[in-house]
Amino acid sequence: MKRWIVTTVTALVLAAVALSLGCAGSGSARKGSAAEKVYVKPGEHDAYYAFLSGGHHGNIYVYGFPSSRHITTIPVFTPEPAVGYGYDEDSKAMLGGRTWGDAHHPGLSETDGNYDGRWLFINDMVGARIARIDLKDFKTRQIFGPIPNLSAAHACPFPTPNTEYVFAASRFSVPVPNRATRIEDYGKDFNGIIAGIKVAPDDGTMSLGFEILTPPFDWDLADAGKGPSHGWEFFTCYNSELAFDSLEVKASQNEMDFIAAVDWRAAQKAVDEGKAKTIGGAPVLHPQEVRGIIYLIPVPKSPHGVDVNPTGEYICASGKLQAEVSVFSFAKFQAAIQAEKFDGDRGGIPVLKYEDVLEAKVPVGLGPLHTQFDDKGFAYTSLFLDSQIAKWKVGPPWNVDDKIDVYYSIGHLMASEGDTKNPTGEYVIALDKLSKSRYLSVGPTHPEAAQLIDIRGPKMELLYDFPTYLEPHYAQMIRAEKLKPITVYPIAENKNKDAIKTAEEARIVRKGNRVDVYALAVRTHFTPDKVKVNQGDDVYFHVTNLEQDDDIAHGFAVLWSNGNMQIEPGETKTMHWKAEQVGITPFYCSNFCSALHQEMQGLIEVQPRGAKVAAVQRPDPRQVSEIAALLQR
Repeated sequence: MKRWIVTTVTALVLAAVALSLGCAGSGSARKGSAAEKVYVKPGEHDAYYAFLSGGHHGNIYVYGFPSSRHITTIPVFTPEPAVGYGYDEDSKAMLGGRTWGDAHHPGLSETDGNYDGRWLFINDMVGARIARIDLKDFKTRQIFGPIPNLSAAHACPFPTPNTEYVFAASRFSVPVPNRATRIEDYGKDFNGIIAGIKVAPDDGTMSLGFEILTPPFDWDLADAGKGPSHGWEFFTCYNSELAFDSLEVKASQNEMDFIAAVDWRAAQKAVDEGKAKTIGGAPVLHPQEVRGIIYLIPVPKSPHGVDVNPTGEYICASGKLQAEVSVFSFAKFQAAIQAEKFDGDRGGIPVLKYEDVLEAKVPVGLGPLHTQFDDKGFAYTSLFLDSQIAKWKVGPPWNVDDKIDVYYSIGHLMASEGDTKNPTGEYVIALDKLSKSRYLSVGPTHPEAAQLIDIRGPKMELLYDFPTYLEPHYAQMIRAEKLKPITVYPIAENKNKDAIKTAEEARIVRKGNRVDVYALAVRTHFTPDKVKVNQGDDVYFHVTNLEQDDDIAHGFAVLWSNGNMQIEPGETKTMHWKAEQVGITPFYCSNFCSALHQEMQGLIEVQPRGAKVAAVQRPDPRQVSEIAALLQR
């Protein structure tokens, strides 16, 4: 009995100590220094994944929080030689010959307005494309686009609450369809486009749902309605002046620009009922001909962010040249539409009156850009000109509760699950545009700057600075337990048509000038490791990694070529190599895999054109037996 009592008391004491210390990323405010709050012990994991866009790097950076450690980079729109992305045949085909993208706004898939951990979407502004990353393996699985008629997908992708759609809206306007015209005819011949991209619920495959023709405004950012505003998507614009040169002056003349509110269910219904016209292969709706699919809400002074609060009732817009956030009521918006209280139209789109929809103006400070939310009814707005974040109460009296300095010139900010119906209210990340002297100098190209801020207490607290590579625009953060990534591809599930799963299947097959090498990789052999071809042959290496151990990827690289790829355990990849020169060309494993990694290599024998080479080559039977015995072990 005494032993039982001692054990119980000890357990209670240890539990009390653990609770008093807390753990990094726990829900309650944790005592201790800033260093203690970001410390994650060696071997332990962070509480959150965060996905930061790579800007004109074209990729996604993955960080863990609260440690602020960079975990990996997901190649998306740009080739990445370290993992062979854009070098193997499948990823080359997905990139479609393009070698860069401008990635701005990652958007996690949602179910009932909460992140569900299935997919991550990211836009390529310059190419009007959207990519889908499968979070089972953190790999890019689809690049959709270029989207017809759409010039620069900036307000993109901003998923709906059940990931029914992702969206894209044009930053730059051009003639639709694009044709020869005069720049000076901008207001007459140019148009913007808002596009709804359908997402298949089972596998995330994207397809074009509808497009809406708009005046040639510059569409900027977006957010999806939720709760009562579910079914609507909101977009900000600037340049309602329709300027086509000297925009820094001419596009800031009007007191009001706009939010466009799109009823995406009505738009899709109109397309399904045949009310769209086909332009550039896309179903395009004209608001003058199809009423009730889009409305305009006036917003002061070149707004940037538009953000719907967790309840879905308030739409918060930040005019860059305004010192306030304008908060609009969705209930008032609906009432104004039902009463048909319109103030004219722009391009056939009814314009509502500002005062009929406005709920509050919050005096946050200079240069408001973007707003996120917590679980306590507060909003956090980035202030570019003030280099601050303002924390303010959503609801009467609409007062600013706290401010914190950031370094320097913040653009977007990200709160933990801050775009959902249920933000966790633990952290805000400031994505600063300038780092100036915050880090060791590396010359004129400064790193970007980001800062981790604790919002669990009554006052915001800066915890940590960390540099990022160029150039995060936007980010999203999700609880780590929502993601269940695999660590190997089960070899039994490998359905690649070029996969081989035994040494006996390894072979080299010639048809004309095409040579297919069906090879397997396993520590520490390529089988076959001798390849004989003729000069001028097109050689396709299909390499299957038969490993089923975590973290045992093999590389495959050919000397004196651009050919390199990484094959994960259980995966098959294909790489093309042109036999240009007569002679011997080695190949090797380019990704460290074992103590005998250096020995994992082979040779290609290139004979002159027309030399006799067997139609089918197979590895030495003794080597096949050795590999077969190795695989059985």
